[in-house]
Amino acid sequence: MREMGKLGVAVHHNDRYLRITRLAGTPPRVACETTAGKRLESDVLLYCVGRDGNTNDLGLGTLGITPGKYGLLEVGDHYQTVHPHIYAVGDVLGYPALASTAMEQGRQAMRHAFGIAGPKGRTEALPFAVYSIPEVAYVGATEEALVDKKTDYVAGRGDYAKNPRGQILGDSDGLLKLLFDRPSLKLVGAHVVGTAASELVHIGETFLHQGASATEIAETIYNYPTLSDMYRHAAVKALGEDRRRKERAP
Repeated sequence: MREMGKLGVAVHHNDRYLRITRLAGTPPRVACETTAGKRLESDVLLYCVGRDGNTNDLGLGTLGITPGKYGLLEVGDHYQTVHPHIYAVGDVLGYPALASTAMEQGRQAMRHAFGIAGPKGRTEALPFAVYSIPEVAYVGATEEALVDKKTDYVAGRGDYAKNPRGQILGDSDGLLKLLFDRPSLKLVGAHVVGTAASELVHIGETFLHQGASATEIAETIYNYPTLSDMYRHAAVKALGEDRRRKERAP
């Protein structure tokens, strides 16, 4: 939000549209009144309504397959529908609806269908990326989810402004945040906002799947100067915070 604000973008939280009005003029404009009493006027209104599974015209009813809400399909562990010889993968399954997820689900489904050996890992813990300015990406747990589950954790942060490569790129506001479970200090989530976030998150994904600890991440050797070196800084900060908490404990 801070970065987008510098670009002139205003973000309004916990608000919804109440009324949309087309304003006369040449060219015409549009006004949006919100439930919080705001009035926003602009040349163009872009609204997002989500996505439905494109299953209505496939004739699935004749096969006894009934799409659920939003046209989504239910499948088992091997992506089989109610008919074992009919598989479904990708966006028609709903969350997370990513290209990377769909491709891996398709590979697993075909390996199962033809009895081909191969990895059978789940696809829930895959990286997400928003190709905005700045880029945003994450993999694994969020702080909100850890708080809701009452999970003891510690966070470590790496700042682009303190990273030589970040300084070279002129990105003084980027952030890498790593979340570690306590007391194991194993990585459970990685979040990046800034230049190349969609690329940097894959390092966190690898550490996450390997069950790497904060110590192991801190002791990994990174090229210098690189943005990747922020993983070391974030892990070191997390270790320091974990130590301080132990010292404060009764």
